[in-house]
Amino acid sequence: MTQNTTLSVSILSGKGGVGKTNIALNLGYCLYRGGHPLLLMDCDLGLANLDVLLGIAPDKNMQDLLDSDAAPRDIAVPIEQGGFDFLPAASGVPELVEMDGDMRALLVRKLEPLFSNYDFLFLDLGAGINPTVLAFAAMTQLRIVIVTPEPTSLTDSYALMKVLSTQHGVRDFFVIVNQAESRKEETQTFERLAAACRKFLDIEPQFLGGVRLDKALPDAVRKQKPLMRVAPQSPAAQDLFSIAVKLQRMRAALLPELADRHPLRALSDEAY
Repeated sequence: MTQNTTLSVSILSGKGGVGKTNIALNLGYCLYRGGHPLLLMDCDLGLANLDVLLGIAPDKNMQDLLDSDAAPRDIAVPIEQGGFDFLPAASGVPELVEMDGDMRALLVRKLEPLFSNYDFLFLDLGAGINPTVLAFAAMTQLRIVIVTPEPTSLTDSYALMKVLSTQHGVRDFFVIVNQAESRKEETQTFERLAAACRKFLDIEPQFLGGVRLDKALPDAVRKQKPLMRVAPQSPAAQDLFSIAVKLQRMRAALLPELADRHPLRALSDEAY
């Protein structure tokens, strides 16, 4: 196997509506602008919406990759030229939502030629504890859980981490607190989640950062552009940039470990 330098990251949440896809898109944009080629996979396989956020209508999606002889390069869509691409999913396709192990294995075999072109592979997963979401989250080298200060977000995120821990043996999680009104609220939100994880799961999630509530973000959504392009000086954009710098440093530190690993190793082992 060619020496790997791609860091795979799943971005997930316990419930919908917490800004997960926006964070995935804008963190990806930051890393690309920092000189890191990045592939963003829309893995919300039944309710794809990255294409809507970007204002594009892809000709093909991952269903075509599975159902035909389409090459992965024909599916990938450039968000920015020269290294920021995304793989569109399909909407309203039940068989993709309940993707079994054989289908996941087929998908990764078909995508494998793409991975070596990128420093980062981001999987924007659907919300909740659907078996397909859990399987993809367990495959990646890092997992980032997006939470908000809402009590339902915290309880659902705890449930997600519990299932990944007890059923898939995953014990390392990074947390981003989104839509907080202050740094104090960010810290309090994370500590409530972390305390429950320590007490009941015996795991220690890591705080990756917070993204402040910012009216520039819904404005960017309406314009169907990444926030980092339309309002790079906004508070939320600056927070996202700081988190991207942390991810950049994490990848640099992990490079020796990545060399002997497949970007989606759990799935690769299952496939072969």
